[in-house]
Amino acid sequence: MNFKSPFRPAQYVEHQVVTSILNGRYPPGSALPNERTLAEKIGVTRQTLRETLHRLAREGWITIHHGKPTVVNSYWEEGGMGLLSTMSRYSEYLPNGFITHLLEARSNLLPIIARLSADRAPEVLLTYLFKANTLEDKAEAFSLYDWDLQLLMTSHAKNPIYRLIFNDFSWMFESLALKYFSLKKARKISRSYYLDLYDAIDGGGKDVERVVYSTMKKSVEIWKGLKGL
Repeated sequence: MNFKSPFRPAQYVEHQVVTSILNGRYPPGSALPNERTLAEKIGVTRQTLRETLHRLAREGWITIHHGKPTVVNSYWEEGGMGLLSTMSRYSEYLPNGFITHLLEARSNLLPIIARLSADRAPEVLLTYLFKANTLEDKAEAFSLYDWDLQLLMTSHAKNPIYRLIFNDFSWMFESLALKYFSLKKARKISRSYYLDLYDAIDGGGKDVERVVYSTMKKSVEIWKGLKGL
């Protein structure tokens, strides 16, 4: 074998297989090369290849037929959260509209999380939101503050599944948030959002979902206008 890569062998196999699926080299319904050929082509042992392929099969990327070719699935229809998490690590190969779809899903999920956390830990959120008054008007500051706010909400919603879902996309938010918050318009909307959310929580919480949903919808429209997304 002649394996040379900054990835560990299993990570390299994942990268080669997943990106080949996402870029259409192995479209849904097609068959992967046989195990020996694919292992030699990638430059890893057959054992490493086999273990990684079985993990990708559990996520829904492929279906392994013993004695028959391994077939690429229609992953949008047959995949699960594991597949979504893996997919999120390959932003340069994502299908058209992936990020918009992800943000639209967040627009529906985060308002519920915010309401639950506001009901269960209002003082924690108010203490954090108060810091927005002195938030530096820079993309880096907003990126860190906003993501930490989302994680704070998921932690205090008292449902650990929410935190697990958001953790899966932490790297994506970190890599794209700087581009989003480089826009003055985005920072202005978010600063108003933090203040409105503070008032909604301080006022008893009945308007929390509305405030969060309204801002999430605005953020989706801004993302749609960003070049390259």
